[in-house]
Amino acid sequence: MTKRFKLLLFISAGFLLASCDKDFVKVNTNPYAANTVDPALLLAGAQRSHLGTWAAEHTIVQQFVSPYNTGATLGFNFNEDIDGISTPKWDQSYAGLANGNLPPVKNLVQAINILGNSTTRVNLLSMLRIWKAQVFMGLVDTYGDVPYFDAGKGISDLIFYPKYDDDAAIYDNLYAELKAAINAMNPSGDFVAADLFYGTNGHSTTRTSNAANQVAKWKKLGYSLMLRLGMRYSKINTTKAQSIVAEAFAGGVMTANSDNAFIKYDGTLYTQLDNATLRNFSQFNYAAEPFVNQLKSTNDPRGRFIVANFSNPGNVSSQPNPDTVLANQFGVPIGVTDGQITATGSPYRGARSGGLNYSQINVWTVGSPAAPDMYVTYAQTSLLLAEAAKRGWIPGGDATAKTYYEAAITADIAAYTLYPGTAAVPGAEVTAYINHPSVLYNPTDALKLINTQYWIANIRNGSEAFANFRRSSFPTLNPNLFNNKLNGGFVRRMSYPDAEASANTANYQAASTAIGGDKLTSRVFWDN
Repeated sequence: MTKRFKLLLFISAGFLLASCDKDFVKVNTNPYAANTVDPALLLAGAQRSHLGTWAAEHTIVQQFVSPYNTGATLGFNFNEDIDGISTPKWDQSYAGLANGNLPPVKNLVQAINILGNSTTRVNLLSMLRIWKAQVFMGLVDTYGDVPYFDAGKGISDLIFYPKYDDDAAIYDNLYAELKAAINAMNPSGDFVAADLFYGTNGHSTTRTSNAANQVAKWKKLGYSLMLRLGMRYSKINTTKAQSIVAEAFAGGVMTANSDNAFIKYDGTLYTQLDNATLRNFSQFNYAAEPFVNQLKSTNDPRGRFIVANFSNPGNVSSQPNPDTVLANQFGVPIGVTDGQITATGSPYRGARSGGLNYSQINVWTVGSPAAPDMYVTYAQTSLLLAEAAKRGWIPGGDATAKTYYEAAITADIAAYTLYPGTAAVPGAEVTAYINHPSVLYNPTDALKLINTQYWIANIRNGSEAFANFRRSSFPTLNPNLFNNKLNGGFVRRMSYPDAEASANTANYQAASTAIGGDKLTSRVFWDN
């Protein structure tokens, strides 16, 4: 961890405390103090935004499951709307929580306010606007209508109970913001060293030290986000989707893993969380059957980094070398309880040592807190381009779609060298996987193949996996029929925090009415 990032933790903690009580803010906060903070540090703090949780998004898309249906483990595996499981993205985006999680919305809004429209630091301002679009895209995708235009203005405008804005209107503004921010960037302008993606303090494999290179990277990131945004319209407005996708493609999206926007951790900040993660995985959490079966049936070389079989599931922290042979992996069926699994005469695999006789997420690689957070990647981008080419929204048809598809798989497999405890996958193994009959590109099954790979590529990005599953309806998953609380379907959005209903009551009620009720089955605008 850099000294600048440590400083940022203290600064952002101050912002978080300042937001807790409006009277305390008025009486005790120096209204000019915030203006002395370098907005570049606030950008760095906001870059660590929320990517979803194993118990929420990853469970909905059936990559992960907790078969214990009581207490803190009760949640989406049993179609239950639990506040603490639905709200992490909201809480960590708007307020920030413990363990170093900073409030991206407040950091971004305050940094933009400090700079102002007349700033000479045009590149920093553009980076803030681009990343703000990414954060709010994720909030809309998760909840629907959310506070946007008034969000994060507790310090600048004393707005402590912001109104919620229409999700489609927010998306329109995000598109305009991305376009304007990208166009405003100047390769001869300011260089932002604090940038955690491409600056000198960043984690990119191709860190840069000059504005021209950094601007080039951020433009690719901005256009890749624009591509993602455009694809969201594929169900409701193909004309609009095609227009935005074509614009992003022409502008220039990511073309290699060296363009990836990610943050890599060294364990300095996460020592306690690391222990907690290993403990939680050992007690309650397992890989889901549909995801494990996908990896096994195609002999996916990523599988050994993603799932593992621990001889004692109740004490994984003592087993740094678990069984990762794919043939030995078994996922927990969806909607099945631990009681059913361990019952006498059960058709399931039963118990083993301190847990269940099933595979878990490999906590030493993909499940490790030392694993990188992948926000926007070349693999994701190339898969979206593959779908766009297949749909005829960019030139090339099936031949180009196949090229993008295979490049995405290759890139995603290569990116695993960034994870702890991994080694590069041999090229022959990658080729064999791409040519596997259930993976090999073919025009008839193209959309299914492309979006199934998107599902796999987002094993560490639950927000994106959840959004793309709703958008594309792939991979083909069976609904969880543990009960009928979802009317035989899937979770379509997360519910708002209970705290909003009690503290921001009028705005919460208006938003709930606008989206058809604060329910798991209500839909965001692009999912209709």
